[in-house]
Amino acid sequence: MTGVDLHLRPCVDDDWPQVWSMIQPVFAAGETYPVAPDINEADARHYWLTSPRVTYNAFLPDGTLAGGYYIRPNQPTLGDHVCNCGYIVAETQRGHGIASRLCQHSQQIAVQLGFSAMQYNLVIASNEAALHVWQKNGMEIVGTIAKAFHHKRLGLTDAHIMYKWLLET
Repeated sequence: MTGVDLHLRPCVDDDWPQVWSMIQPVFAAGETYPVAPDINEADARHYWLTSPRVTYNAFLPDGTLAGGYYIRPNQPTLGDHVCNCGYIVAETQRGHGIASRLCQHSQQIAVQLGFSAMQYNLVIASNEAALHVWQKNGMEIVGTIAKAFHHKRLGLTDAHIMYKWLLET
């Protein structure tokens, strides 16, 4: 767990300008998210803020946005007990354990929301830092899809499906 002092809270409309400034370069890079690198702001807002069940932001004490995540059902109806999450850490804040804090927080919130498990559908194999953090926080690779992602720099890249049962057994 990081020593960085973070305040995590649900995203509100006034946060959007900071959120867009954080997620737009990540989407444009075309290396980790399956959205169009040239996604417009309205579509990005829908993806990150409107369609999820909840979106959380992590702020530093000075009010700087350090990162955020969303939680949504992974599948409708009969599969909606499993959630899916997406995480982004602000470029200037990477390497300080913030992704791990976001992952831990999202697992707690997922249980509070009634989810039993968490699944990541497309963890890009070349994203070694994310793989390390997710595994450190209990996520397991349960499958690998060959050439599942059109990586902007590397071309067709493998992606992993990761999963964790969240409830005590």
